[in-house]
This record gives sequence, structure tokens and C-alpha cells, in this order.
Amino acid sequence: MAVFLWEARDKQGNAKSGEIEAKSRDIAMAMLRRQQLTAISLKKKPIEIVLFPEQVTDKDLAIFFRQLSTMINAGLPLVQCFQLAERGAEKKAMVRLLSDIRQLLEQGNPLGETLRKFPKQFDRLTCSLIEAGEQGGILDAILLRLTEYKEKALALKAKIKSAMVYPVSILAVAFIVTSILMIFVIPIFGEMFADFGAGLPLPTKITMAISDRFVEYWYLVVGVPIALIFSIRGIYRTPAGRYQLDKLMLHMPVLGDVLRKAAVARFCRTFSTLIAAGVPIIEAMDTVADTAGNVIIENAIHDTKFAISQGKTLAAPLAESKLFPVMVTQMIGIGEEVGNLEEMLAKIADFYEEEVDTAVDNMTALMEPFIMAFLGVVIGGLVISMYLPIFKMASIV
Repeated sequence: MAVFLWEARDKQGNAKSGEIEAKSRDIAMAMLRRQQLTAISLKKKPIEIVLFPEQVTDKDLAIFFRQLSTMINAGLPLVQCFQLAERGAEKKAMVRLLSDIRQLLEQGNPLGETLRKFPKQFDRLTCSLIEAGEQGGILDAILLRLTEYKEKALALKAKIKSAMVYPVSILAVAFIVTSILMIFVIPIFGEMFADFGAGLPLPTKITMAISDRFVEYWYLVVGVPIALIFSIRGIYRTPAGRYQLDKLMLHMPVLGDVLRKAAVARFCRTFSTLIAAGVPIIEAMDTVADTAGNVIIENAIHDTKFAISQGKTLAAPLAESKLFPVMVTQMIGIGEEVGNLEEMLAKIADFYEEEVDTAVDNMTALMEPFIMAFLGVVIGGLVISMYLPIFKMASIV
């Protein structure tokens, strides 16, 4: 399929332009005629080689949905909303995405159905909510709710990333610095100490021996961490590997508690948003499972969906899974009994999002002294072991 750049006029004589995919120029012309457009210019788009292509992020989509909600609420037609959004978009990737959607909308396709043709940018939750909004005639309100959901989801994701990236980055830097010292710096001291004449202190001998192994097997020092990272990623792509790694993450000390609370917050926020939009509970469960972010939680949600289809309540199978705190299942049960499940789920989500924020801060504060102590022992130990012979030399002199 080739991409063609076109300029045309509609029946009213209004100038339009865009991109269209077709196997040939003749087919592209026919596609424009079917849209009742008279082509003025049609040329093949030159191929661009981009090493690091722009990506449409969740933040870009959240901003766009808020703009779209405002424009629809102001009474603008949907196609015109996309035209205005195209002109205001800064990223080329976003402009292309909006242009592709607009062209499908001009052909008479519903917005929700159109967005399903772009699964990389629009997940199942987004499409389900927009379809519900179109059917209920409340698309602007649904878009606003979707925007709020995405903004809170982004904030929660950022907290989880900070919880995981901080200790990993510190340990990675410590490993790199230690390797550089062992491979490049310590051998220089070794050559200097070779002419020393006297015996070396035990810490210095140990450090020199470790340095010799680093120099001899430098390719393993570099290759093993890289291979380990790619191996973990490869294992995670397999169903069995993902299950075991997700299970391990949930049972890790400190971090596992943060991930569990984040999963509860995500579950409740997503479920509340879908129910508020009028999506049936059974259908909502599939979407909630897709956005769980952890296969253990995902399996528990699927089991809950099956139990609900058999006539059980929502709270009972969630409690049986042992993954959700007792307070959560009890509040969900109360919400079911009094008929305000949506509001109860939203309150649980608010509470656990704050819990995640507090847990991340506590975890960071708890890990900082351990990390500093580790760095002090490793880096400080290397420095001291290298200076001990110098001190000994000074005392002999």
C-alpha cells in the first residue's frame, strides 16, 4: 500500500487536503470520487527514513480528549473538531493520527468504531467508553470522564515507575562505577604496588584479586547484565514466564505491597469509569482485566466475571482470590447492597491512589539509607583497600 498526498474540493467548492492509502494512483482517485471530492492534486508521498519516530503518548491523547470534549460541548460537528485539532497539534504523529481518523469519520463511520482501527493508540477501555457515549448521546461527558481517568492513570503509572526506577538506577550506577574502577583504575595501583617490595594488606590483596578477574573476564562483566535484561524481557513475553514474574513481583517485600495497592486502585478506577458510562458489568469485566497490568490480577478478574455470570455477587469471588484487601471487598459488597457501586469504587480508587503515593514515599525513604550504606561499603571499601599500602609505606619511611 502506497500513501498519496491529495488536495481536492468538495461539492460546495471548499478546499480540502490529506493523505490516503491505496495500491495505485487510480485507486486513490476512485476513493476520492467516492467521497464526492474533485481531485486537484494527487502525488505519492516520499518515503521518510526516521531513526527515532515520534510516538503518540497517553498524555497527548488525554489532552486531545479534553479538547474534543470542550468542542463537542460547544456544539461543533465531530469532523470539524478533528480538523481544528489537526491544525493545533504539534507532533507530526498526532497530526497523521487525527487526519486518518477524520477521513474515516467523513465516510460516515462512528467514532468508537473508527478508534478500534487504531489499537496501538486507543485501548479497549477508550473505545468501549466512547461507544457508550455515542449510544447514550453524552459523548462530551464521557470524553471528560475518560480524560480524568487517563490523567489519574498517568499519575499512578508515574508513581509506580518512580518506585521501581530509583533503586534500580542507583544500583546500576554503582555497578558501572565499580566495574570501571576494577578494570581501569585498580590495575594502575597494582603496577605501582608491584615495586613496593613489602607484603600487601589482606583487603588490598582481595581487591587486586577481584580486579584481576574483572580484567580477565571483562566480556562477562559487560555481557551478563545485558543478556540478563534481554532474557527477562524474553521470559516475560511467554505466558508461563509472565505469570511467574508477575507473581514474584506481587510477593516482593515492600515493592509488592506498592504494586498490589496500585492494582487495586487501577481496578476500582477503571471499573467505576465503565459503570458510570453505562457499560454492562459483564462486558466491563473484560475491559478491566485487559487494563489490570498484572496477569495474576487479570486471572482473578476473569474468575470473578465467570462467578458473576453464575449468579454470584462481585465481592464474594474477589474476596476468595485473596488478592484484594478485606476493606476493598467489604466496601464493594456494601456498594452492591445499597446500589451505589460506582461511587463506592471511585472512593476506593481515591483512597488507594493516596496509599500508593504514601507507600512510594515511605519506600524511597526506607531504601535511601540502605542504598547509601551499600555504596559507602563498596566504593569506600575499594578506596580504603588501595590506600592501605600507601599508609604502610609512609609508616616504614
